[in-house]
Amino acid sequence: MKRISCWLILTAIAGAALASTVQANTEKKGTSAISGVVLGPNDKPVARATITYQSSAGSAAHVVHTDAHGCFVVSKLPADNYDLRASANGIFSEWEKNFTIHNGETRSITLHLIYAKQMPKPGSLAASKPN
Repeated sequence: MKRISCWLILTAIAGAALASTVQANTEKKGTSAISGVVLGPNDKPVARATITYQSSAGSAAHVVHTDAHGCFVVSKLPADNYDLRASANGIFSEWEKNFTIHNGETRSITLHLIYAKQMPKPGSLAASKPN
């Protein structure tokens, strides 16, 4: 009888621990999403481009790829601010910083790949301002 009681107590404890783990993982996943398209320097969709994203707080970076039509979806995200950029064939987009999504929201974005010579250099905007 003691074995059965002990087994029931251990089963109940394990079940409670499993339930709290499942709940924590569900809360981490979220219900928000980011969708979009990656366009190349010629303004045409880029198939198999790499999208790198992370929360703006600095969590580990994650990667998804565009489909044959240059489209991508990052789903099951918690509401937060995100940084993301695209790359393909050695060409990158600028970072989209603090891209905010709210609970249950799907935000759409277009990322443009640009050649390095087109990217503004740090400080060049300040240098070009008239005095």
